[in-house]
Amino acid sequence: MLNAVKRALIVVLGVILQFGFSIVIRLFFYKYLGIITLFYNIVSILIVLGILKESTRLSNDLPWVILILIFPIFGTILLITLGKNYSKNKLLKSIFEHEKEYNKYLVQNEEIKNEIDNKKLDNIKYLINRTNYFVSTNNEITYYNFGQEFYPELLKELKKAEKFIFMEYFIINEGIMWNSILDILKEKAKQGVDVRILYDDMGSIAMLSTNYSKQLAKYGIKCISFNKLSPFKGIFMNNRDHRKITVIDGKVAFSGGVNLSDEYININSKLGIWKDNGIKIVGDAIWNLTVMFLTLWNANINEDKDITKFKYDFKDNNQNNGYVIPYGVAPLHKDLIGEDVYINMINSAKDYLYIMTPYLIIDTDMVNSLCRAAQRGVDVRIIVPGIPDKKIVYTQTTSFFKVLHEKGVKIYKYTNGFVHSKVFLSDNIRSVVGTINMDYRSLYLHFENGIYMENVEAISDIVKDFESTFADCEILNEKNVKAGFIKSLWQSILRLFAPLF
Repeated sequence: MLNAVKRALIVVLGVILQFGFSIVIRLFFYKYLGIITLFYNIVSILIVLGILKESTRLSNDLPWVILILIFPIFGTILLITLGKNYSKNKLLKSIFEHEKEYNKYLVQNEEIKNEIDNKKLDNIKYLINRTNYFVSTNNEITYYNFGQEFYPELLKELKKAEKFIFMEYFIINEGIMWNSILDILKEKAKQGVDVRILYDDMGSIAMLSTNYSKQLAKYGIKCISFNKLSPFKGIFMNNRDHRKITVIDGKVAFSGGVNLSDEYININSKLGIWKDNGIKIVGDAIWNLTVMFLTLWNANINEDKDITKFKYDFKDNNQNNGYVIPYGVAPLHKDLIGEDVYINMINSAKDYLYIMTPYLIIDTDMVNSLCRAAQRGVDVRIIVPGIPDKKIVYTQTTSFFKVLHEKGVKIYKYTNGFVHSKVFLSDNIRSVVGTINMDYRSLYLHFENGIYMENVEAISDIVKDFESTFADCEILNEKNVKAGFIKSLWQSILRLFAPLF
């Protein structure tokens, strides 16, 4: 909620400056009104031309173009504060440098790579070619349908830690879930285990004190508050760490949609049943997640000279259990990896494509891909919340229902409560589980992580999860997806402000 308030303040500031400037000009510089108006119109056009020249995703950049042309001052302020500002940010530049440095630790197995080439597994080839994350086949994957199933397994594995525990989460909130985890972390730190916590400062700002890192340090727990806000530059710090990663001794890792807060395990949820998911990995794929964590960690404090000491050797675990690639998404990348992986799955689906997402604020590339899949006979189904967490965001989500429904995409509303899962599934063969929402912030602005799987045994459990979830949903019909004139107008206006939500 507080995040939305901060972003709303940006809008208010922009509106005040836009109309305040116009009033001042008319009151005190009316003689030069024409010249001044011409000047900032020319400036806004030059900015727009620059955006168009550099744009590789016009549908993504179109809101900026419209805002700047209609409201030159307001739109420019938004672009400066919410656009890609990593080139001027020391922390983000440090992350970029560490990411490049750590690429040498992500070595692809040539035998597996040749196998993928021979089998023409194009979705996997894209990830190998466009990222440095490697694919592995010797992994045991466990999928959890709800946070309350994931939670006891996490506690059990944390208790086994002997060398290190790395935890990276968008939200940490004091309560039953976090307090029980913290009790284990305190005990492990006493035993000499290297315990490190990385949480997002904005994500947890309403839950934790500003000196929480120092509080944990008293227990021997290392802690970093990522991209820490300040009174002067807080609204400019728009690239957040939305990842959810736990790595224990390099032997086991967890990810998925679950943050470390009680509602994620259905304790005191105000939104009905909280539908989320977790995933556990045992195998070589853990190394990708370990490198992701250490990239952000050492970009902050540069603690580790040799990160290979955190890699566990799974040489005795050589079974072939399908292909697994944990991959990272970052605002530093030229390629929109998060969106491209989703679009590749949409385009490759033959029989069906199922999606769970809390938000549906997508560009025309993804809209068209979904519509084309449905029109070529693919059974495309999208599960969205029945009880939304943010009303304005949900209004934006509903704005896509009509166009998708008309092209044959089926929209399911989870009547039991709120869907927080971010899961793609197609043809009983491929799935992505992770943190990447189908919205502007996840796809373009945040640090995220996903786990791509193909021909993995656990995909059968994901199929069962979708089947049981569909039974708790209402499928929307033509009447449900229609919006009146006023609501349609409001939805159109909100789409201009997609970067804010």
